[in-house]
Amino acid sequence: MVNKGPRVYLRFFRVEDAEALLELMNRNRKLFEKVVPTRKESFYSLEHQQSMIELWMKEREEDKGYSFGIFLNENDELIGEISLFDVVRGPMLKCILGYCLDEKQNGKGYMTEALHLIMKFAFKEANFHRIEAGVMPHNVGSIRVLEKAGFKKEGYARKNVRINGNWEDHLMFSVLAEEFLT
Repeated sequence: MVNKGPRVYLRFFRVEDAEALLELMNRNRKLFEKVVPTRKESFYSLEHQQSMIELWMKEREEDKGYSFGIFLNENDELIGEISLFDVVRGPMLKCILGYCLDEKQNGKGYMTEALHLIMKFAFKEANFHRIEAGVMPHNVGSIRVLEKAGFKKEGYARKNVRINGNWEDHLMFSVLAEEFLT
């Protein structure tokens, strides 16, 4: 499955992407560790990245999550990862959004484009009604990306996620299918 935009495309991860994913994670380790739950040292191994991709493939088959690589159209370089996880079906039809982008690609509009592509998948193909996202209040760039993509601020989740041993607050955002499809 490929979802293509003007400058980037999204594609489900394949096991052969593990090396590129490992390079992305290692290259951006200091940046990502500021905003994600603490990772064990084994996370930064090829074996772990391969097993993570295999897990994502299984989750996709079971409708539990959808993880995509963000690739540049011009050279197929992996520049980020974007996921829909904690899928809830039934009367809620929602999921949570997570993403990361190579620091050297920040500020170029790639993540905003990737968000539009994943929203198109979420609302038109996976038939979600709602996508939720949480972001730490100091992460101004991520807040701006969510707002540009049409997410609305809904509230403040106190001590929401444990990151680097500390419970961190998050601003909570969401976007609804009818807001995207109109």
